[in-house]
Amino acid sequence: MDNKTDRIALVTGCSSGFGLLTSVELALKGFTVVSGMRRPEDKDSLMRAAQMAGVESSIQVVEMDVQNEEQVHHVVKQIKERYGRLDVLVNNAGAAFGGMIEEVPLSVWKEQFEVNFIGMVCVTQAVLPLMREGSGGRIIQMSSISGEVGFPGFGPYASSKFALEGFSESLAMEVKQFGINVVLVEPGAYGTPIWGKSFSQLRTASQSPYKGLLDRILQYSERSATGGGDPLDVALLIAKIATVRSPAFRYRIPRGTALTVIAKRILPDRWFQFMILYVLNKKS
Repeated sequence: MDNKTDRIALVTGCSSGFGLLTSVELALKGFTVVSGMRRPEDKDSLMRAAQMAGVESSIQVVEMDVQNEEQVHHVVKQIKERYGRLDVLVNNAGAAFGGMIEEVPLSVWKEQFEVNFIGMVCVTQAVLPLMREGSGGRIIQMSSISGEVGFPGFGPYASSKFALEGFSESLAMEVKQFGINVVLVEPGAYGTPIWGKSFSQLRTASQSPYKGLLDRILQYSERSATGGGDPLDVALLIAKIATVRSPAFRYRIPRGTALTVIAKRILPDRWFQFMILYVLNKKS
């Protein structure tokens, strides 16, 4: 393998979920994949999946906490020294925190933005010089339906994804001149570990005035995640975006996600909010 000509991808948050699946799918597309993890000791699931797909030799696991600026720059420096280029960055690392806005501690808001937004900015800034010096590249941003629609109970998560969307729109126009394409992927509800963590955190005191609404949100969200699509579909989409000649700026998956966004744009704001609350209040 000629390291100077092979296609190189960096994926963040690869110990499970979309990051794990995306690493394998990119390797199957012929990429050498640098898979970042906050805890490299959690790499077993990824490497088992890579071995089963026959691409174990194409995946390199590195320690990279997106909140650690020094660590991020060290990984990018290693990529430059070893491969001389970076073709694709998948900003996937993230966390999901929820609860009623009045009741979520400020420390949780800060942590949500440190991971989902500031960490993403850190990685993006670190790779841009390498992409500019090369022949361009592709930055794939893992957003969410929550980046376009703010749902009750998911205020911290939605806010961080709305911020990512605005950042990405600005970035896309700034780096186009260097041959760098920015792409947003907006999945709906999928059964990945991030939602299990979110549900365990989405709790409130029994005496809370929001308890009834939050209980209904939890029931609906758990049903949606459990009955959601196959996370592999999202990884396959990302692999396609990484290799097509001219990707669109924004992709929504599955079909219901696109329909929700269309409804938000067509309906008056208060009607759309009423519709969301009506769905939450329906009996399962």
